[in-house]
Amino acid sequence: MKKTDFYYDLPEELIAQTPVEPRDSSRMMAVNRNTGAISHYHFYELGKLLKKGDLLVLNDSRVLPARLYGEREETHSFVEFLLLQQKGEKLWEIICRPAKKCKKGVRFSFGNGRLKAEVQEILDDGKRIVKFECEGNFYTALDEVGQMPLPPYIHEQLQNKERYQTVYSRELGSAAAPTAGLHFTKEMLSHLQEMGVNIAYVTLHVGLGTFRPVKEDDILQHHMHSEHFVLPEETAQLINQTKANGGRVISVGTTSCRTLESAGQICGGTLHGCEGDTNIFIYPSYQFKVIDGLITNFHLPESTLIMLVSAFMGYWNTMYAYKEAVNERYRFFSFGDCMCILP
Repeated sequence: MKKTDFYYDLPEELIAQTPVEPRDSSRMMAVNRNTGAISHYHFYELGKLLKKGDLLVLNDSRVLPARLYGEREETHSFVEFLLLQQKGEKLWEIICRPAKKCKKGVRFSFGNGRLKAEVQEILDDGKRIVKFECEGNFYTALDEVGQMPLPPYIHEQLQNKERYQTVYSRELGSAAAPTAGLHFTKEMLSHLQEMGVNIAYVTLHVGLGTFRPVKEDDILQHHMHSEHFVLPEETAQLINQTKANGGRVISVGTTSCRTLESAGQICGGTLHGCEGDTNIFIYPSYQFKVIDGLITNFHLPESTLIMLVSAFMGYWNTMYAYKEAVNERYRFFSFGDCMCILP
């Protein structure tokens, strides 16, 4: 298939710039995976679509406030860092801007000296390895000084950093939020459990590659980014039990989906706890091994994520649902509304 097969026309005003309040008041398009039939709900009505014995699998990764604005110590000139991946004790791989200021040995200060950094190495791709210094805990200092690395299509300032975290986030490491989970409240999760819906967690640390566009028209030529995932043994056993009892395994988000399907490739039929790096690319003709349902936001045209959704519920069903979402004025992308796709 071609990249252009996954294009749809999206009016700019439908790109959500701010989250709705409360979280679960977002709209939800319910789509039958088999027939493509569409109905409309609000997210707080999710319980109407679930059954006792179903299993929701959520990604508990927590977003780092990974964007830092500071200055070069010698000249006090402006610099911006974006933390990508931890390489050691206070040692990080970063993107910096302007790059010409970030030479080896140059020192920078953030938050009036709350955090300091020195460039240790310049990588072949232009990224840097920097060593941070601070008094006390690094993550405490980062939380005080850093800002959330919101996607490039969001232009509004985020007033409350926690609004770009899921209410169940706990494992620090993502450069972007697993946004399908932003709709849940703690009260709603408790209510679903009281109904007999089971909840389980995986961890996949979302990388900035999630925003990287597909450049090749032949999608098979696209080089997928790699992300680290963990499938706990407890979650693996819950999935196996759910399948054995005839329940549905419902992935909350494409990150949970990629984790579960990667584990399915590793383990075969019966899942067990595992972890690793995955660059799985899911597009139409992919045969799903683990998930039965998917809750996901509306994704960018021509992105790998709309390709994943097309693989799950069929290309024509997907493109029709997106057209319907535009016509019904749903809100799109990270702070937008969502779809619930079930058999």
